[in-house]
Amino acid sequence: MTTPAVSSRDLPHPAREEIRLEPILHALSDPMRLRIVRELAAVGDELTCSQFELPVTKSTTTHHFRVLREAGVIRQIYRGTAKMNGLRKGDLDDLFPGLLDSLLGAASRQDGRLGSD
Repeated sequence: MTTPAVSSRDLPHPAREEIRLEPILHALSDPMRLRIVRELAAVGDELTCSQFELPVTKSTTTHHFRVLREAGVIRQIYRGTAKMNGLRKGDLDDLFPGLLDSLLGAASRQDGRLGSD
C-alpha cells in the first residue's frame, strides 16, 4: 500500500517495507527510466525534472518519473516550485543488497559492448 498524498504537493511513495523486486525490475527495464536512474546515481544527489535531457515529450517524462517513484526507485519531493528527484539507494541497498550496483554496472558494460548511450 502506498503512502497517501497529504496535499496536492505531496506525492505518494511506497513505504520502504512495501518496495518489491518486480516493480523495480519493470521500472528499470525501460531505457529512458534506466537512463534517469543512471544519471541520478552518477550525480549522487537530487536533480530537478528539468535537469534531465530526455528525447521524449514532457508528459512521457512525467510518466517515467511516476513509474520509478511508484516502484520505490526514486523519491520525488517539492522544494518551492521545483520537483526534486533522488535515488532511494539506501532503501534499495538495504532491501536488495547489490542489486542497484549490479544493474548499473551491467548497463555500463552493455554500453561499452554496444557503443550506445
